[in-house]
Amino acid sequence: MSGLDKRVASYAEALDGLQDGMTVLAGGFGLCGIPENLIAEIRRRGVRDLTVVSNNCGVDGFGLGVLLEDRQIRKMIASYVGENALFEQQLLSGELEVELTPQGTLAEKLRAGGAGIPAFFTATGYGTPVAEGK
Repeated sequence: MSGLDKRVASYAEALDGLQDGMTVLAGGFGLCGIPENLIAEIRRRGVRDLTVVSNNCGVDGFGLGVLLEDRQIRKMIASYVGENALFEQQLLSGELEVELTPQGTLAEKLRAGGAGIPAFFTATGYGTPVAEGK
């Protein structure tokens, strides 16, 4: 393997440096392909005020939903609220800041950011009341 070896031996080691207020990107779609063991390690560490970027926020009691239970997520950037009653409750009460982004736009934001592209144009919502802030 050439270059920097990024392999780690444990979930704890993978999350070295995780602190309150950081942004965490969690893969998966719904409940498929989610990083269950890393979510468990984040919960165990008790870090707070996280901004989490993911397709959705799991369900009550599973996936990222467990971090909502412990009030560890301050802001969620997602494309879907889903069947998570606690997510809905925290959103409607103003306890959880939520930035809903169309799924394709969310994927492109992540791709562009990873490629060092500072901005891109998408016609999603163009000319609609949402885009005009009404």
